[in-house]
Amino acid sequence: MDWWQILLLIFFSLLGLMILRVPVAFSFLAINIVAAIFLWGGEVGLRQLIGSIDSSLATFALAPIPLFILMGEIMFHTGIAPKMIDTLDKWFGKVPGRLSLLAVTGGTLISTLTGSTMASTSMLGSTLVPEMERRQYKNQMSIGPILGSGTLAALIPPSALGVLLASMGQISIGAFMIAIILPGVLMAILFGLYIIIRAKLQPDLAPHYDVASIPLSEKIKATVVYIFPLSLIIFLVVGLMFLGVATPTEAAAMGSIGSLLLAAYYKQLNFHTLKLALIGTLKISAMMLMIIAGSTGFSQILSFSGATSELVRMIAGLDLSVTMLVIGMLLIVLVLGSFMESLSILMVCLPIFIPIANTMSIDLLWFAAMLLITIEIGTISPPFGTGLFVMKAVAPKGVKMGQVYAAAFPFIFLDLLLVSIIMVFPQIATWLPTLMKT
Repeated sequence: MDWWQILLLIFFSLLGLMILRVPVAFSFLAINIVAAIFLWGGEVGLRQLIGSIDSSLATFALAPIPLFILMGEIMFHTGIAPKMIDTLDKWFGKVPGRLSLLAVTGGTLISTLTGSTMASTSMLGSTLVPEMERRQYKNQMSIGPILGSGTLAALIPPSALGVLLASMGQISIGAFMIAIILPGVLMAILFGLYIIIRAKLQPDLAPHYDVASIPLSEKIKATVVYIFPLSLIIFLVVGLMFLGVATPTEAAAMGSIGSLLLAAYYKQLNFHTLKLALIGTLKISAMMLMIIAGSTGFSQILSFSGATSELVRMIAGLDLSVTMLVIGMLLIVLVLGSFMESLSILMVCLPIFIPIANTMSIDLLWFAAMLLITIEIGTISPPFGTGLFVMKAVAPKGVKMGQVYAAAFPFIFLDLLLVSIIMVFPQIATWLPTLMKT
């Protein structure tokens, strides 16, 4: 059987299992077992597959994943986010679309604490949408900004998906965590500018309302109590990595400890919330690690069959420019994003994309930053983006799925604009890591 036949057979078998709603981890495992038996020689192949799974999981580089997840779960279950959003609300005056801007600003800060698109969308939706509805905000300025802000979660450290991408792509995790900071900030700025401009051009989308004057002393007090401690958590995670004081694993551990101390400081830490956080961490971590194990075996099977090397050789022979090649790979991710969730896309594409990027001498920090943004676009892309269904669940009664889709499109466009900007100016992703102390 030729390499391209093996590639198509494996790829479409994997997609077929996913379409049949077989869990991603089990889909990879099933394909790996069958391929190991037929390509690696029966029992010997299965032993080799077990060794591959063991080596893929028994690595220190993956340790930040459960720690970052634990950090986000603690923040989610202790209910710290609403207090932070209330504090931010005190600082917004009579700016156009103030509640929409609050969603973006809150989403940016929540992203540094949870690293989860679903958690960010859920928290912002349940906290802000009822108030937006009461103020007669239209869906474009209520649901849309929250969906857009959810995509920030993977772009601003800590990001479990970012750690996974860097680990599987053999990219420095610390450097990649720093590399995605500026793209994340730029994304938030683009969202903010869009909201202000549209609210001025179409005031009926975000009606102006009177805001009670709040004394400066009260604002400062609330900031010191609810925002400043969060900045310490951010420093423990991002600052320590940037200064070269801690590895990503050590920074993740410090962030988790800081989250526990912060929850205790706000008197929100108890046995119930800690139990929920630990159970959530175990579930998500087990799922991600199983997918990693399956994807590693999948990558090795593709390599053994000759599919990876032949595909790389074929693409190299097409004489495409680096830009055209990157655009092609990102377009594939965009199409897959409409039907598959983030982890599935990452695990299917990375074993093929990274060898191609290495062969073409593509800067992996630059490429991985754009890849991460494009994967996140998939979470809000119709018809099956997971963020869309989370938003529908917390949206007011009567909001139809079509309205959620329509609200997402402007922010999908802004995310695509960001990818285009990074493609033209790679320094947005590559400059900050050069300042890191090692």
